[in-house]
Amino acid sequence: MLALCFDDSLKLKEVPLPRPEAGEALIRVRLAGICQTDINVTRGYKGFQGILGHEFVGQVVAAPVPEWVGRRVVGEINLSCGRCPRCLQGLKRHCRDRRILGLHDKDGALAEYITLPLANLHPVPASVPDAFAVFTEPLAAALEILEQSHITPDARVLIVGDGKLGLLVALVLRLNGCDLHLVGRHPEKMDLVVARGVRTHLAESLLERDFDVVVEASGSPEGWQTALSAVRPRGLVVAKSTYHEPLPFNPTALVVPEINVSGSRCGPFAPALRLLARRLINPKKLISRVYPLSQAVEACHYAAQRGVLKVLVEMPTDEIEGSVLPRGPQ
Repeated sequence: MLALCFDDSLKLKEVPLPRPEAGEALIRVRLAGICQTDINVTRGYKGFQGILGHEFVGQVVAAPVPEWVGRRVVGEINLSCGRCPRCLQGLKRHCRDRRILGLHDKDGALAEYITLPLANLHPVPASVPDAFAVFTEPLAAALEILEQSHITPDARVLIVGDGKLGLLVALVLRLNGCDLHLVGRHPEKMDLVVARGVRTHLAESLLERDFDVVVEASGSPEGWQTALSAVRPRGLVVAKSTYHEPLPFNPTALVVPEINVSGSRCGPFAPALRLLARRLINPKKLISRVYPLSQAVEACHYAAQRGVLKVLVEMPTDEIEGSVLPRGPQ
């Protein structure tokens, strides 16, 4: 099968078809997304080498439970042991021995086929097209903020970063009625959420301060500094970004104003699929371009450019359902 591999450089390769382990399904990938974490892997993040990709929608072609065969599915990316103290405490996403799809010890979804445990799979409702379903993993990550933190409808909330994740977070948090603001550097991207009631600010002209909650989703050192300067004393900073390089940081900036910080990573898939099925979240305008798998290297280079939103990779002999989407150069 064809796969996008990273081993100090990006290469499109023919690799053997993966063999499912006990309890795993073999899945034909239909559509995969490229996220900022994938880009950071190519810059050294986590030291991962192998097949990239962890955002996907696919179809089960073989499974230990026959009822799964033929289903369209999305899959959670953490493969836990299920036996350690963390797993037994309900912290499977933080299992010490976990493997992570496309990020740690598990080949990813930028390939024609992948394997995942049945326990990680979620059926995709028929009303959710592939081009929406592929957003399930990042949308779940946005929902994790609400799973971790109580953000009241009367809270003043600022999202730092107008990239893919920041815009998804805005689309989620606006649903609870909070006084929601977004700060970024690209007016044309922030316009995507203005119509949804989100107040936007350019980074160089942000004057408002004392937000109850600040979500840092920019992935930049400047964004982290903006978050710390914008949150009120005893407020909450939600850290959503992963960084491929360490940040210079003095904890005094947290200690003196007594700031709370919450790291936030993967989230719940079932609510994300419900939001997509009910069209409460419509991610179509977040798609910048779709490439065929044969051009996956070019897709990654394009996704790394400043200002680009979601780039999708379409697998051979499969068509994205639901709408005509912008294609990459043929």
